[in-house]
Amino acid sequence: MSSLTEANVLQALRAVRDPDLHRDIVALNFIKDLTISGSDVSFSIELTTPACPVKDEMKAQAEQAVRSSIPGVGAVNVTMTASVSQRANMQAAPVLTGVKNTIAVASGKGGVGKSTVAVNLALSLAREGARVGLIDCDIYGPSIPLMFNINEKPRLHDQKLVPLEKYGVKVMSIGFLIDSTQAVIWRGPMASGAVKQFMTDVNWGELDYLVFDLPPGTGDIQLTIVQQIPLTGAVIVTTPQEMSLADARRGMAMFQKVNVPILGVVENMSYFVSASGERENIFDNGGGKRVADQFSVPFLGEIPIYTKIRAGSDNGRPVTDAEPDSEPSRIFRTIAKNLAAQISISNFSKQSAPIEISLGSNN
Repeated sequence: MSSLTEANVLQALRAVRDPDLHRDIVALNFIKDLTISGSDVSFSIELTTPACPVKDEMKAQAEQAVRSSIPGVGAVNVTMTASVSQRANMQAAPVLTGVKNTIAVASGKGGVGKSTVAVNLALSLAREGARVGLIDCDIYGPSIPLMFNINEKPRLHDQKLVPLEKYGVKVMSIGFLIDSTQAVIWRGPMASGAVKQFMTDVNWGELDYLVFDLPPGTGDIQLTIVQQIPLTGAVIVTTPQEMSLADARRGMAMFQKVNVPILGVVENMSYFVSASGERENIFDNGGGKRVADQFSVPFLGEIPIYTKIRAGSDNGRPVTDAEPDSEPSRIFRTIAKNLAAQISISNFSKQSAPIEISLGSNN
């Protein structure tokens, strides 16, 4: 009797483990469409994100596991697919019903390049095949229209705004709705109301990831978001110097207080490499890793000072689109994959508590 059976193939594949979820790919129900034709084997591995940082290694390990365990096997055809996992309780949320995961990109202070990081992470996730949206939550200083070079206004369909789309990302910003020369002079509740409308009155459709580019600080807009939806988690952007880290710590403490998981820390402007190849730590280096270790959260990566990152933000073509094969784009892709892995881990563990906000009698 041939040893090439479905049961034996699955048994062989149990040797392949997801390094983040710490279980084998059969137990995780990743194996789909297993077929045997003569001595040939075909199957798919359906991951929890198309941005999985180890999908190539997993594919090679699966092929090797079948070849080494079953004598006489012929071709082993492995197809990598993905179905993005969903944040617990997201289906029960009254808004954003088609969105699987919501990610807040935040900083304790301005000037750390948070919007640049948010935009390039969103583009990197989209390039990996995910369905991605981006909300510009900075009502007073919207930067997304400039960074995407979008000058048109969104249209209405069935009494909802349709987000604009560019570089494979759906986007919405107050900057699309007002004159770019006007100052938004609104009190906090009005600004919070606008952000709420971006969640309730915009037709986002089906998305794997919706990124919220938050304004600096820990104010009304941040609280509005965590009160409206079960955030999958937050990414904290900081620069290496202590002044920035002090504010980053306050931002992290705020998210912990409202039971939002911190998916990781990104250190922007981490170092500079001159034309001669010499590295200089202009704003110090390693502060992001230190604060991540202090809070026992993942460190997602460090981004260098690179002129074309700044230029891409200014001219409306982010570096991950303008120079997809450049070193900074590779760094953004790696950080995006690390982020996607942390989202999968968070969703798999199902340890995120319901959001409960207690701010005392003045709330």
